[in-house]
Amino acid sequence: QAQVMESGGGLVQAGGSLRLSCAAYGSIYTINDMGWYRQAPGKQRELVATITSDGRTNYADSVKGRFTISRDNTRKTAYLQMDSLKPEDTAVYYCSADTETVVVGRKVYWGRGTQVTVSS
Repeated sequence: QAQVMESGGGLVQAGGSLRLSCAAYGSIYTINDMGWYRQAPGKQRELVATITSDGRTNYADSVKGRFTISRDNTRKTAYLQMDSLKPEDTAVYYCSADTETVVVGRKVYWGRGTQVTVSS
């Protein structure tokens, strides 16, 4: 079994920055892709950024050049550095981790989300 937990959300003014963290816990022996997704009120969940175990990244067009995803494999943690934030970035941000554990095998785990609010 594994768990994923996000932290670092909050309220920030437009143009400001936030750094989100996503930590994976449990009897994990491999974490493949990790990703950040977001869901704004009344909208579907959308991809923000993903990162492979060897550091290859992928970003939504709406955040390219403003957000940076990274990870620390020894800490089983991914990060999302968000700069030049806009009001339209307001959403609940979720982390996902494609993990392999001894008991369950390969499974994607999701965190409960962290709220990011950008005021204009």
